[in-house]
Amino acid sequence: MRLVLAAIGRLKAGPERELASRYHDRAAQLGRGLGFPACDSVEIVESRARRTPDRCAEEASALLTHLPPGGVLVAYDERGRSDIASEALAERIAGWRDAGRPTLMVAIGGPDGLDASIRTKAELILSFGAATLPHGLVRVLALEQIYRSLTILAGHPYHRGEPG
Repeated sequence: MRLVLAAIGRLKAGPERELASRYHDRAAQLGRGLGFPACDSVEIVESRARRTPDRCAEEASALLTHLPPGGVLVAYDERGRSDIASEALAERIAGWRDAGRPTLMVAIGGPDGLDASIRTKAELILSFGAATLPHGLVRVLALEQIYRSLTILAGHPYHRGEPG
């Protein structure tokens, strides 16, 4: 299963880009041995459409070009679930991989959010809580969660859950 983080907007040089790169590289390296041969990050230029609905629709169309038939779409959206534990997310990712799904694409919208078409197609919609976070930080956190999920699947000590 190929892992793809597709985000609207470009991260500027600085701490967010460095952290995103660090978690991306860690996920790519660890994932190879777990049935995830590729981990890609895609930056999509923000739409220049005048109206918000048009911008969101254009960005959704651009995001969906990175989701092949049969792929899994997970979206980060302010209306998403924030109650899914890391272990449960790792379990879902492993289930999709084991079912032979070709790609897991994690989508992050632009400043105007995600178009309804993305939310409709998504098999899982997640949120980092009620607070509004900077776009770059959301990207870092999403990549960290991908990496954390892989460490859980690998039995790696990076993730130390609550004692049973």
